[in-house]
Amino acid sequence: MPAPILHMGATVLCSHGGQAIPTVPSPVVLVSGMPIATIAAPYVIAGCAFVPPAGNGPCVVGQWVVGATMVLSQGQPVAILSGVSICAPTGTPMLPVASQTLVLAT
Repeated sequence: MPAPILHMGATVLCSHGGQAIPTVPSPVVLVSGMPIATIAAPYVIAGCAFVPPAGNGPCVVGQWVVGATMVLSQGQPVAILSGVSICAPTGTPMLPVASQTLVLAT
């Protein structure tokens, strides 16, 4: 099913509200004038509120593990709104909450 492509302007959070930003966006494809993200590059997470006394938090990095299946950038699947991701060290998913809506990928 088609889903919006994630780009540098997309709002992506960890499950605990930390802001996630792609570390290496793909500069060869722009949507809304900004580089897109692929599943190859990790996201860095800042402001995660999960700080258990003896647990495995807070979220520090996130990685998309499933992205688009038919749309690639520089040989890598693009990150999409309906993709699957995981944060480390907590194992919780990243949550894309806002993105451009004009360019879709499957």
